[in-house]
Amino acid sequence: MSAETIAGISTDRLTAFAAREAAVYAKARPRALKALAAGAGNFLGGVPMHWMADWPMPHLPLVAKAQGARIEDIDGVKLDDFCLGDTGSMFGHSPAPVAKAIRHQARRGLTYMLPTEAALEAGRLLTDRFGPFRWQIATTATDANRFALRVARAITGKPKVLVFNGCYHGTVDDTFVSLENGRTVNSPGLLGQVNDLTQTAVCAEFNDLASVEAALAKGDVAAILTEPVMTNSCMVLPEPGFHDGLRQLSLKYGALLIIDETHTISSGLGGYTRVHSLRPDIFVVGKCVAGGMPTAVWGLTEDTAKRYHEADAKREPGRTGMGTTLSANPMQFACLVATLGEVMTPANYAHMEKLAERLSHGLAKVIDKHRAPWHVVRVGARVEFICAPGPLRNGTHAEDAHQPRVEAAIHTGLINRGTLIAPFHNMMLISPATKKAQVDRLVASFDAILTDLFPDLPKAN
Repeated sequence: MSAETIAGISTDRLTAFAAREAAVYAKARPRALKALAAGAGNFLGGVPMHWMADWPMPHLPLVAKAQGARIEDIDGVKLDDFCLGDTGSMFGHSPAPVAKAIRHQARRGLTYMLPTEAALEAGRLLTDRFGPFRWQIATTATDANRFALRVARAITGKPKVLVFNGCYHGTVDDTFVSLENGRTVNSPGLLGQVNDLTQTAVCAEFNDLASVEAALAKGDVAAILTEPVMTNSCMVLPEPGFHDGLRQLSLKYGALLIIDETHTISSGLGGYTRVHSLRPDIFVVGKCVAGGMPTAVWGLTEDTAKRYHEADAKREPGRTGMGTTLSANPMQFACLVATLGEVMTPANYAHMEKLAERLSHGLAKVIDKHRAPWHVVRVGARVEFICAPGPLRNGTHAEDAHQPRVEAAIHTGLINRGTLIAPFHNMMLISPATKKAQVDRLVASFDAILTDLFPDLPKAN
């Protein structure tokens, strides 16, 4: 057997395991394979959205239905769903209050460019849940972040946004910059990007306040845009004092602080911002905020809203270039009211966090048992196992910790044992519908997989 290893696993053993699991997966889904062969050719690259091709299985399943924390494909294979649409369905698939709201509103119209009484109720609930912001509605968090940056530039008169190396803020062009030998550069792999993004963005390392201050001191940064926790590759937690430092530096150098909670809404009621008493100038959240209906919201503090109105009053006549026709439609408001009022509740978050703690503890115990050089991270209802030692400090560490071959094999192995997790990292979410038995099945499957991948190592007691 080869002496080479990846994340502590023999490469020969990993290769054999991956091939075996791929064969098991493909054998269980003949109907999906046949249907894809017949119909996928109508799509660019064979998939409706290009990143669907990045799932690690031999071919995609075709989903028949999903309910709560379970998903079923056309081959009749049922899975415990811990991916939950990569947060889009964090509160479960088709929560009953949201499904009821959709049925009710569908009979009254889908979009008409005018508000409803539900819109006013949604505004009240947003403030109740997340804090006293002045709200606007978008369709995706990408749009919300883009609009927030436009506002920040209008208010400050400065051109740049500061983001963190390895960050994720949807597909906002300005955020696709990276650090290369300490310099901000366009991130590698960008398709069709002809602009030099370093003219409007600067990159720093997460948890490195010195690098943040060095960038802000140049005087051209309109806003710091950050997640409270880095989530896109391998999860990176903020070090003590980091967020307080960001707030102080933003005030010192006249940059607005934008907190993007699109993934970290898992942290607890009100998101990481409210749970940890952060003080952003602009707050953004999307994905699951309306129970899975495509919706995002962004809000300005009272002072920031005042500055926005002052800047808006001074601009010359013409379109602002912000907003989309289908945003703030009545279906979004109906789903927002249902989610914020009946689904995003203290009781549901308590259930989610309790089971997430159980999952985190169970995965860590398995890792210790097999003496794998890995670790587990949890933020509220969000749990990740990371195939490298931890903790990680920044985006560079997270990128180095990412092990695509290992993760792809484990993901397929988990699917074959009845569990779906997020495809592009090792994220698992607990929903209000998730059961203890589902968590325990996931832990047991993880144990079985590591038993196969680490067979020759002495086991811990």
